[in-house]
Amino acid sequence: MHSALLNDLIEILDWVGTLAFALSGGLLGVRKRFDLFGVLFLSFVVAVAGGMMRDVLIGALPPAAITDTHYFLISIGGGLLTFYWYPRVATLQHQILLFDMVGLALFAVIGAQKALDYGINPLMAAIMGMLTGIGGGMARDVLAGEVPFVLRADLYAVAALAAGAVVSVGHVTGLAPLVSMLLGAALCVFLRLMAIYRGWRAPIAKWDNDQAA
Repeated sequence: MHSALLNDLIEILDWVGTLAFALSGGLLGVRKRFDLFGVLFLSFVVAVAGGMMRDVLIGALPPAAITDTHYFLISIGGGLLTFYWYPRVATLQHQILLFDMVGLALFAVIGAQKALDYGINPLMAAIMGMLTGIGGGMARDVLAGEVPFVLRADLYAVAALAAGAVVSVGHVTGLAPLVSMLLGAALCVFLRLMAIYRGWRAPIAKWDNDQAA
């Protein structure tokens, strides 16, 4: 009973995370003056790219983003919201950021667990979890002509990797999957909160171009 309720909660939060990713893609598309198709396409890519990348790499074909239509419907809905009600959606940046944290955490732990279920080595499963979480954001920034956010000194990819690592460690130590997923998601959210509100950052190389030359 409790396991079924927890699975339902994770699925609902997964949809919330998908919507948050779709909104972030739509917002960037509107700011870049994309047309309606461009905004919808960017929203869809952000919502599904990470999961599709993971599924292809681990051999889970066809990818869930193609077989489960709710990803498509949620991402298109997010794109339409940002295209037609951009001023209103833009005022919800803080809430979207919080949803994005939840989405990153859930995508990372679900991605790692799915990789483990397909027999992937725990080390690589943690990396698959990270790719699931950050793949959409990387695709979004590349398509919009931006430096990918995850390559900057912000604890985004690191937080996703930490979440996937917790799931992998839990698998190796025999911890129940749901427990390790919840612990991993909590760690991811904690690291993102510390990055946003405490300024935690990954180290940046101190060398500039002149010194490197």
